[in-house]
Amino acid sequence: MSAESIIQVENLGKRYRICHQQQGGMRYKALRDVLADKTKSVAKRLWSLAHRAPSSALRSPLSEDFWALKDVSFEVKQGDTLGIIGRNGAGKSTLLKILSRITEPTSGRVRIKGRVASLLEVGTGFHPELTGRENIFLNGAILGMTRAEIKSKFDEIVGFAEVDRFLDTPVKRYSSGMYVRLAFAVAAHLEPEILIVDEVLAVGDAEFQKKCLGKMHTASRQEGRTVLFVSHNLQAVRTLCARAIVMEAGAKRFDDRAGAALEAYLGQTMDWSACVYETAKAPRHIRGSNLVCIERVWFSAGHARLRFADPFRVQVQIAAARPLADACFDLTFFNLDNAPIGTSFSRGAVVRSGRAVYSLTIPSLRFAPGKYYCDLAVLKGTWLRSPTVHDVVTGILHFELEFPPPQDGSVPVWYPNWGPTVPEEIEVSELEPVEPGT
Repeated sequence: MSAESIIQVENLGKRYRICHQQQGGMRYKALRDVLADKTKSVAKRLWSLAHRAPSSALRSPLSEDFWALKDVSFEVKQGDTLGIIGRNGAGKSTLLKILSRITEPTSGRVRIKGRVASLLEVGTGFHPELTGRENIFLNGAILGMTRAEIKSKFDEIVGFAEVDRFLDTPVKRYSSGMYVRLAFAVAAHLEPEILIVDEVLAVGDAEFQKKCLGKMHTASRQEGRTVLFVSHNLQAVRTLCARAIVMEAGAKRFDDRAGAALEAYLGQTMDWSACVYETAKAPRHIRGSNLVCIERVWFSAGHARLRFADPFRVQVQIAAARPLADACFDLTFFNLDNAPIGTSFSRGAVVRSGRAVYSLTIPSLRFAPGKYYCDLAVLKGTWLRSPTVHDVVTGILHFELEFPPPQDGSVPVWYPNWGPTVPEEIEVSELEPVEPGT
C-alpha cells in the first residue's frame, strides 16, 4: 500500500451459490431425503473419479454460481470522499460489506489502514436489548476506543442524534429514524479514520440528511477522514464527493471525478446518438386540446453534439386540426439530475391546418458544458399567462453541449449551482416537409 493510500482493493471478487427449487418439488426435506441426497452425491463423485469427468459435471442443475463482484480494483487516499453509485444489484452493498469486514471475499484482497466505522443498514452494530447509552459505549469499544475517549464525545453524539429523552430506553423500541440518527451520530463522532455510509440515510428526514452530509463534509475536508458514500441521491453524491465509481453487474465500469461519473451513470439509459424523436415509435405525450399533434422532432444538424454559444436549432413536424394564429412553442431544458434549468418561448406563431414542418431556433445556447435533454410544447399563450396546452412531448432530444473557447468573449448563462434561467427567445419559421437528417 502506498504511503498516501488508506484503502487498496485488488482484483476483488465475491461469489455466491444460488439454489433453485425443482419444479413441483417438495418445500421441506425430511431426514431420509437429506441422507438420500448425500448418498447420490457420493455416488456421483465416485463415478466422476472413475470416468475422469470434469468437476463441472458434478454441479447440480438446481444451483448456479453468481458473482456479486468481479475483478474490482481501486485505491482511496486519506481524506478522499468517494461516491459509489449504480443500479440496484450492481454490487455496491456487497463491496461495502467486504470493506467493513462483515463478509470475506472469494478472490482478491483488501488492504485498509485505520479504524472503520460502517453504517450499512438500520441497526448496524446495535444490540436491541441495550439502551441508547449502552450502545454508544458498545460501538465505541468495537471501534477500539477507551471509555474516557467515548465519554469525551458522548454529549456531542447525543446532541447530534436528538434522542436525549430516550437515551435510557432499549433501542428495540426506537423508530427507524431514531435508530439511524443515533447510529450515524456514533459512527461520525467516534473519530474513525474511515467512515462507510450506505443508502441507510434515506430513512431520515430531509433536515437530518442535510445535517449528516454537512458532518461528512466536515469530517473529510477539515478532519482529514476518508468517506465512502453509497446513495441513489445523485445530488448528494455530487455535493459531497470529489470522485465516484460507477458499478454495473458487479464490475467497476467508471472511475473519475463525481460529475463525470454521474454523467456516465445516467447516460447508461440514454441514447445520445438518437437525433430524432418520433411519437409513433416512442410516445411521451401529455395530450391537451387535441387541436395539435407533435409527430416528429429532430436536430437540423443531424447530430446531437452542439458547441457552446452556437444556435440550438431543431425541426418539428406537427399536424393541426385547424389553423392557429396565436400558437406558442416552448422548449424546457433539463440536466442529467432531471432538474429544469431553463425554458424558452416563441412569440405568437401561425400554425396552418394539416401537416407542416417548422424550424425552431434559439440564436445562442450558452449553458455550462454537459449533457441535457428537453421537453417541447405547443401552447396558446405562454406558461406565464395561464396557457392552453395543445400538445407536449417529454424527455426528448438528448444532446451534449461542448465548450470550446468562445471567440466573442461570451460566457455561460447557467451553471449547475445556479437556479433556472430563461434562454433567448425561440425563432419560428415554416419549412418544406423533409425527412430528418437530410
